[in-house]
Amino acid sequence: MSTSDLRGVSLLRYLWRQLTSMRNALILLLLLGIASIPGSLFPQRTASPLKVREYFENNPNSAAWMDRLYLFDVYGSPWFSAIYILLFISLIGCVLPRTWHYAREIAAKPVLPPSSLDGAEHYQTYEGTLDSAEGWLRAHRFRVTRTSDAISAEKGYLRETGNLLFHLSLIVVLVGIASSSIFGMRGEAIINVGERFINTPTSYDNLATGRFFQLRNLPPFVIQARNFVAQYDPETRAPIDYTLDVKVSESIDKPLTNRVVKVNDPLTFGSTRVYLQANGYSPLVTVRDKSGVVKFEGAVPFLPQDSNLSSIGAIKVPDMQPQIGFVASFLPTAARDEIRGGFSSYPELLDPQLLFSVWRGDLKMDKGIPQSVYRIDTSHMERIGLKSLRIGESYQFGEVGSITFNGVIPWVNLQIVKDPGKQYALMGSILAIIGLMISLFIRSRRIWLRKDGDRLVVAGLALNRLPGLEEEIAELVKVGKQ
Repeated sequence: MSTSDLRGVSLLRYLWRQLTSMRNALILLLLLGIASIPGSLFPQRTASPLKVREYFENNPNSAAWMDRLYLFDVYGSPWFSAIYILLFISLIGCVLPRTWHYAREIAAKPVLPPSSLDGAEHYQTYEGTLDSAEGWLRAHRFRVTRTSDAISAEKGYLRETGNLLFHLSLIVVLVGIASSSIFGMRGEAIINVGERFINTPTSYDNLATGRFFQLRNLPPFVIQARNFVAQYDPETRAPIDYTLDVKVSESIDKPLTNRVVKVNDPLTFGSTRVYLQANGYSPLVTVRDKSGVVKFEGAVPFLPQDSNLSSIGAIKVPDMQPQIGFVASFLPTAARDEIRGGFSSYPELLDPQLLFSVWRGDLKMDKGIPQSVYRIDTSHMERIGLKSLRIGESYQFGEVGSITFNGVIPWVNLQIVKDPGKQYALMGSILAIIGLMISLFIRSRRIWLRKDGDRLVVAGLALNRLPGLEEEIAELVKVGKQ
């Protein structure tokens, strides 16, 4: 029958059988993997909105078409969601009927043996009784069905249980991932030591929420960074330990309590966790105009570029006339060679140095367009100075103003995560591994016996071809002959 001959319920039944076939489930799984590839090739709005905007500026025509195809929002696109939902339905349609069928048969007795056992594995005859054979089988945990002249026994039925547990656990994992994606949130915030973070949307540097997550549901906690200590191996320069001392409160009006945060020891506020993700340095600078009036003063976070925390950053002073920007690098332990120029040779503050070029012109901060805090577009600006400073030194750039390098304070990057489906995904993963181990290593086999005059005919079947059946039949025959 062709699909053109199907109508109404028959067509729906046909489509359901096609969707829930194992072959199509594997095809959908492959398609899901292929569909996720653009998410790693192109910047995503949920993770890198500034890079998406930069892509539009550099490639406006192609970016417009890519945006129509949701290539900047792959995981929220209709076509990715369609594949995910179809895979979810297909997996449920494959597993649940098998689970119901298995539940009805799990307590059923083994079926009677075939009328002829000549073609079965390890066929042989011996002198014995059905009573002794039944006793041996039950003692070795076989399920037994007996008639007046035959015995059917099964063992290792948990193998099918493991197989079903594995597939049911995959559904639990998918439910966990989906619930985290829909109801969860993930954000990042850089705070300098000494500063306070209040859990409100405006405090985040980057915030991605699920489709049904309400911002008003953010828990109202407060974190104040008191001290940060990073320990490094003197020889390899690799980090050994990070320790962040904080004061926290579960609401703004409650007193602060002392806590310690480490890389694998996050803060917990209900179902929200705060992880210590990264660290760096913020140079403290003061910028004055030509009359000595302070136009900018404070700590500016710089972005690390290597394991020794050589960092780049931008100091923007829009209040000066004309506007001034500093394209800068910060070196915790300054060193220099002919090839690399200035670089940091160690991540700790052994010889801190601030290198910068001074630019005069339009910083483009008055147009309402988001821009990176770590970079300056100097395409329409004029460079008026170039200098490197150590702590306590100042630099006068022309008749425009001056900058003073006052010191350095560390910053930490906090990752705030609300992941309501994580427990389900973890539980499903553990159960899936257990189910897979059961299905791989449980030996499922059957043994049949029939009376043949004064003798017994015995044979068996190893359902998953694992060894051991021949030895069990040999032991049964040995015991039966005694």
